[in-house]
Amino acid sequence: MDKLTRRDLVKASAGAVAGLAALSAMPERLAAAVHTARRGKQAARLRFAVIGANHGHITGQVGAVTRGGGELVSYYIKEPELRAPFAKRYPSAKAVDDERAILDDASIQLVVSASIPDERAPLGVRVMKAGKDFMVDKPGITSMAQLAEARKVQAETKRIYSILFSERLEVPAAVKAGELVKAGAIGTVIQTAGFGPHQIIQKGAARPEWFWDPARYGGILVDIGSHQFDQFLFFTGSTTGEIVASQVRNVRHPEHPKFQDFGDVMVRGDGGTGYIRMDWFTPNGLPTWGDGRMTILGTDGYIELRKYVDIAGRPGGNHLFLVDQKGMNYIDCKGMETPYGKQLVDDVLNRTETAVPQQHTFLASELSIRAQDQAKVLKPGAHPV
Repeated sequence: MDKLTRRDLVKASAGAVAGLAALSAMPERLAAAVHTARRGKQAARLRFAVIGANHGHITGQVGAVTRGGGELVSYYIKEPELRAPFAKRYPSAKAVDDERAILDDASIQLVVSASIPDERAPLGVRVMKAGKDFMVDKPGITSMAQLAEARKVQAETKRIYSILFSERLEVPAAVKAGELVKAGAIGTVIQTAGFGPHQIIQKGAARPEWFWDPARYGGILVDIGSHQFDQFLFFTGSTTGEIVASQVRNVRHPEHPKFQDFGDVMVRGDGGTGYIRMDWFTPNGLPTWGDGRMTILGTDGYIELRKYVDIAGRPGGNHLFLVDQKGMNYIDCKGMETPYGKQLVDDVLNRTETAVPQQHTFLASELSIRAQDQAKVLKPGAHPV
């Protein structure tokens, strides 16, 4: 980095931190702040990079951090067929030939990834050991061994290991539901019932080989199920949990005998109980990838979220229905702010946990893995008992 002048320090302090003392305590934050202060009035709050773009969720991840004040400065994507469209979408970011170019760059504070699921936790460990924070697509961890290592390194380094559970954190209706629950709109939460149906082929695009292999994606309860465990913990306020029962099936894909296209779980926590169902059976007639829903039952009412579509009803997504002691209410949540990106950037800069508590992230992953490991595998053609 260029030699710093007193003018640089003053500008960086004003634009990125609340005082010279805080700057001197965080050299990597100072480096990024000075860099962005020199760029002009629209200086970013932090610099971040991408390693791995094997899932389309990467665009939402980059969007969240960018809205929060981050600047995407570089990326490492080893697959040419994935690198080219990413480069077209983010022309101002620099492609690098090796992840070390990112891990060794002291001005980069956060690494974002949507790599192949079983590669995500090992990458996160390398990122944290390099002194950077990590934000990853779900599932962010696919095995108990990976979870143990991630917890160990996170405790040692005090870095952030954040999983973007987008079905709660980036869905305005879910954010609004959290506000209503916190305000006591339905009393004490008793149970959640979450449904995560998905469309297996989207816009005619073929799925990559790793998609069909549970060893790579973690199994259906780990993969799309991790969203639901996050929501169960959040809405019930549970800080502990156990799997009551779980099961998985492969109904429609004999050509991929290990694949799982259906799964469901009963879960219990210290704040309530939950039922979770995931599947890959969304028909082509639905105008979106899945009719994701969540029902939150309280002692004084209930909330139903129709996140992405209201079949034969109102257009678009982000529909919230609230039934309480006074009547039935509808809230259109389209356009409401989703604060995760800004909160994560704040957490990186201030060493706080406002976006998602670290233990919540790890517990949601642990429950999904335990459910997967304990699941009864039903034979093709079999029906639940």
